[in-house]
Formats: sequence, structure tokens, C-alpha cells
Amino acid sequence: MEGLIVEKLNVSYGMIHAIHDVSLKVAKGTIVAFIGANGAGKTTILRTISRLKKADSGSITLDGVDLLAKEAHTIIDLGMTHIPEGRQVFSTMTVEENLEMGAYPLKDKKVIKENLKDIYKRFPRLKERRKQLAGTLSGGEQQMLATARALIIKPQIILMDEPSMGLSPILVNEIFTIIKEINQMGTTVLLVEQNAKMALSIADYAYVIETGRIVLEGEAKSLLENDAIKKAYLGG
Repeated sequence: MEGLIVEKLNVSYGMIHAIHDVSLKVAKGTIVAFIGANGAGKTTILRTISRLKKADSGSITLDGVDLLAKEAHTIIDLGMTHIPEGRQVFSTMTVEENLEMGAYPLKDKKVIKENLKDIYKRFPRLKERRKQLAGTLSGGEQQMLATARALIIKPQIILMDEPSMGLSPILVNEIFTIIKEINQMGTTVLLVEQNAKMALSIADYAYVIETGRIVLEGEAKSLLENDAIKKAYLGG
């Protein structure tokens, strides 16, 4: 199986023990979701996986490679990209310049050109706005740009933090359709999402995080039917 394996992960912020003995697996080619309330520790786990946050103890491997031995800037070379919460596009750069920034690990100009062509095919709205400053895009378009920027290197696995945050219901559906398509193309997705219903509807497997601990896990379809999950996260 390999894929992404996290075992007994512990993470702190100063004296606060934020993540407690978290273990999880993300099999290749699947969509795995984290659901839980704000402040449960979902983002911290993602940031620790992509080496933006230091772990206290535990292990994280991607296809057998020890991620805790790596620096954050080298993670992309292993085929992992991270779309942070709040999108964080370069607002004073054009759409195309943002995409080119995402392509920086690729050295072959011909490959960059081909990948850019593929991105514009998948995101026609970005093609229409390629000369527009990213800061002038709508929230949904910025989310598309952040996603496209992460995809331009054709990663094996993508970490997505709250992709639907602040978007209208129509745009939420559009973003989740894109996530499903990304996965169908063979990219593994680890998804942190406040909209539990949408996350569980597209995921293969899911983990419920509460106060830095995994309190429940299982196939996403069965969690959708779980009464405790319905009550806590699905509005009934």
C-alpha cells in the first residue's frame, strides 16, 4: 500500500499539547477527509505532514520516505503539494504568474508549457483571466487558482485545507467536482474540510478529529449514516 502513513504523531505549541498520538493512513489514489470542529487540530496535522510545523514525536512517511527528516521546501520534490487555508495566492501577480510560481520545481520549459496548457483546459475560467491580477479574482476563482497552482507539477498527493471556506453553495459544488476529477486522474487527496457533508460525500475514508485526537474513523459512506456524526456535524 505505502502511500502516506502517520504513526503516533504528537505536536505542541509551546506548553500546549495540540496533537495526541495521531495515526492515520492515506492509501494511494484515494480521497481521505478530516472532519471536526474549528480548533480540533486538523490544520496542524496537515502543516506537520508538509513540514511547516515541527513534530514532537512520531513518524510520517510517504511511500517509505521519512518526511520528518526533510525540510519543508523539499517536500514538493517528493510529489506532495499543500493548498493552505485562506488560499494565499500572490495577489499582485497575474493568474499566469501565479501558475508559473507553482511550476518552479519543473526545470524543463517544454514540460511547463504543456502542463500550463493542461491546467487551462481543466480551468477555462483561469485561462480567460490569465492576465488578470490574482487579487482581483472572486473567492471561488482564487480557490481555483490555488488548486491549479498546486496541480501544475502533477503531484502524487495534494493536501487541501478548507477549500470551500467562504464560498457560495454553487462554487462549493464546483470546487468539490474539481477535487473528484483531480482524484480520478490519479492524484491522492488529503482533505481538511468544515463542510462535513460535502467532504464525506466525495471521500473514500475519513477521520473525525476532536481536541487533537482521532475519535472515530471509517469509510466515508458509513460515517455519513452515523447518528453521532449526523448530530454533531451534519445538522441532524
